[in-house]
Amino acid sequence: MTLPARSLPIARFRPLSVHRSLIAGVAGGIVVGAFVVLVAFADQVAPYRATALSGGSLEPPGARHLLGTNLLGQDVASQLILGARLSLLVAIVGGVGTVFVGGLVGVTSGWFRGWTDAVLMRLTDLVLVLPKLPLLLLAGALTGGSVITLAILIAATFWPRTARILRAQVLTLRTRTHVRAATGFGAGAWHQLRRHILPELALLAVAEFIPAAGRAVALQAGLAFLGVGDPTQPSWGATMRDAVAYPGLFVTEAWSWWLLPPILAVVSLVVGITLIGTATETRLSPRLGRHQR
Repeated sequence: MTLPARSLPIARFRPLSVHRSLIAGVAGGIVVGAFVVLVAFADQVAPYRATALSGGSLEPPGARHLLGTNLLGQDVASQLILGARLSLLVAIVGGVGTVFVGGLVGVTSGWFRGWTDAVLMRLTDLVLVLPKLPLLLLAGALTGGSVITLAILIAATFWPRTARILRAQVLTLRTRTHVRAATGFGAGAWHQLRRHILPELALLAVAEFIPAAGRAVALQAGLAFLGVGDPTQPSWGATMRDAVAYPGLFVTEAWSWWLLPPILAVVSLVVGITLIGTATETRLSPRLGRHQR
């Protein structure tokens, strides 16, 4: 029996898209997992303390210093290993905070509607149009720029997208038969949210957490590069800032072991998180995978 012509593209490309999303998810998981293991054993893996003057100024990579030293004689590899801990902490706190605030606003707005929806959506629109980077720079400078503070500030400024997505899903769930039946039988708002709405939003919240975590890593590195952060804690952005501040960076080969490794570390972690997010989104939305080639 001959298949209809319209069914051939789906039969051909859907398994391929699922296969690609699986490969992307595995690759992203390996990259992020490597950073997690590195952070878990950072104190044992790092050969020196981040601030220890362990060698001469701008020593090239060698047996004692795998990535050489900076201008002060500090081991660059140790700074990268110990700085990964801060980046993952910001990713977790910033991602969870973004989903929590966005979920609270989105679910409340979508469920109660009326004036509650109007007020919360106008607040969402206001936060959405705020200039994010100047606000983060100002708030970070005023609050001292601690790691947790920066993560909370990132969550407080980037939750509107999550709120809009979860609100739209809640509005859709309200119209389903079992939710309307529960309302007809007199079920309260908290009972319906707990039994019928929140479980349906769990996977969507996970899908929103992943890009929020990647964005938090990039923002923290950028803020540290601009001088907002705790100077007593090693971070990839601070390493890049110190390297760029050296006038003779590109005159010598020091850029290859001082500036390039933290850039690659930030890019690798963000790309790894993004690959996991892409695979997760494709799995949660079959229509997305159907159109990928």
